[in-house]
Amino acid sequence: MTSQEKSSRLHRAALAAGAALTVVVTVSGAAPGAGAAQAKASAGKPKLKLVAASNSVTLDRWKDEPGVQLDLGTYLTVDDAPLEFKVTRKSYKDPVVAQQILRDGKGTRAKTLPAGLVKDFSGLTGFLDVSITNAAGEEVAKTSQAFCPNNASGRLRPDAPATSHYPQSCPTNPFTLGSVWGVEKGWAANTSNVDYSYQPVDLPAGEYTAKVSVAKKYRDLFTIPDDRPTIKVTVRERDWDEGGAGLAARRSSTRHAGGHGGHGGHSGHQAAGQGAHSSHHYGPRGADVPVPPAFPHALADRGMTPHLGDGPGHTDGSRVAPALKPAAKRPTGKAGAPANTPKPDLRSLPAWDIAITDGEDGDVPGKDYLAFSANVWNAGPAPLVVDGFRSPGKDLMDAYQYFYDAKGKQVGYTPTGTMEWDPREGHEHWHFTDFASYRLLSEDQTKEVRSGKEAFCLANTDAIDYTVKNANWHPENTDLSTACGQQNSISVREVLDVGSGDTYTQYRPGQSFDITDLPNGTYYIQVIANPEKRLQETNTDNNVALRKVVLGGEPGARTVTVPPHELIDAK
Repeated sequence: MTSQEKSSRLHRAALAAGAALTVVVTVSGAAPGAGAAQAKASAGKPKLKLVAASNSVTLDRWKDEPGVQLDLGTYLTVDDAPLEFKVTRKSYKDPVVAQQILRDGKGTRAKTLPAGLVKDFSGLTGFLDVSITNAAGEEVAKTSQAFCPNNASGRLRPDAPATSHYPQSCPTNPFTLGSVWGVEKGWAANTSNVDYSYQPVDLPAGEYTAKVSVAKKYRDLFTIPDDRPTIKVTVRERDWDEGGAGLAARRSSTRHAGGHGGHGGHSGHQAAGQGAHSSHHYGPRGADVPVPPAFPHALADRGMTPHLGDGPGHTDGSRVAPALKPAAKRPTGKAGAPANTPKPDLRSLPAWDIAITDGEDGDVPGKDYLAFSANVWNAGPAPLVVDGFRSPGKDLMDAYQYFYDAKGKQVGYTPTGTMEWDPREGHEHWHFTDFASYRLLSEDQTKEVRSGKEAFCLANTDAIDYTVKNANWHPENTDLSTACGQQNSISVREVLDVGSGDTYTQYRPGQSFDITDLPNGTYYIQVIANPEKRLQETNTDNNVALRKVVLGGEPGARTVTVPPHELIDAK
């Protein structure tokens, strides 16, 4: 069975394991809406309440794992007005600033949250306090959890908005610049943070009681009642070698990072089937397998009608987008676009997830490699849309960039190189050439000592800044299984939407620097977007990013030290 077939089979198994879940929350005693007097008094302020979807949950502790994930099925309900936040930082020299956005139907006002309350873009830090007691009433665990308002959510009642227009997850890319968090009026968001921070709790198999409450600082800030739901918890031991269904369930229960995924293991999830037992470093996400974020596992005990995926009245973030359709035929007529036509603005992020490897994924055993993650994103105001068209019998596709006016009508095009089929395991899709390149520079940045020119399959793997003009909070092609075509494809469309970026982790054949014969010392990883200037964009002065690294050690035992990049201390 090929790697691609295994990935597809595991993904189907994971969806089957999740089929018993539901994201539509029915809360006992939930009011159908506030009265006119109360709504007027709140002036756009949401009414918040912590509830438990179920009185009991069953959590799996997998063999050889350090503990269980506390997915307890508690939700924050929102009424009277949406709960919305705008989270930004001016630069990597500046701290993250969060504002609550209050809308009263007549206008919008912003309320800045206290400094230090939000430290990154993964959610409200220390939002929940959780206490676990055993059957004897003794406290055996106590933990604090963050809350991502964009987590798996559902409607409270039929008259609530049918769908949520907010993004489906909170970004965890260390170089995120801006995000929007929100829960619609009449909706509830799962407070579990299992997809955003890997914080297992050491609970042996047995019966427990969990008491959950919102931290006092947030109760005071948002006027949340001091409700403390109590949930009976059953912990059962599982073996990850139980078979396909067990593996799929384990795969979904041991995810340990959120946000969008990436290429070749790029943004926080382990590869399917590898688990904690593998010494292979896949980076955050494994081998092009689309991993749904934030399944509400605790709802499995509720016995309601299964409902998986996005649709009218619910969203659990599990959508796997259909393939984008290229134009019916090659563009004709004179190439170009009218003056002032909106264009994308491609920008590089500094490298992160930097490590030494020794001959993984097809590299030469016995050599030392410097691997890293890199991202090129689109600051807009227009999406990057590239179609590839293949002539019968040819190994390459001819690529064309399209341009659109403010109403979305195509108004021009330009030839922009080629697309090539990459047959290597872990790729096996069509790559757009000359999208980005990587170089390792000397300490004085005057000499290129290594280069890695690569072709790319474009996908919206990471939400980098959803506060820029025309940012699309629901990009279509977020997973590689649908974004980049098949070997027999005659044409393909690849898109990098406004606000999103495409991460490639360098744990793939030929995508890391061979440093075997390089002397120890200081170097810079250079990430270049649109290196040949074949793509038309609004600005090409922001296409290069640098990240300092210091190589040490001896052959076969090389080391790398990564100093912080301004305020970002992401190795």
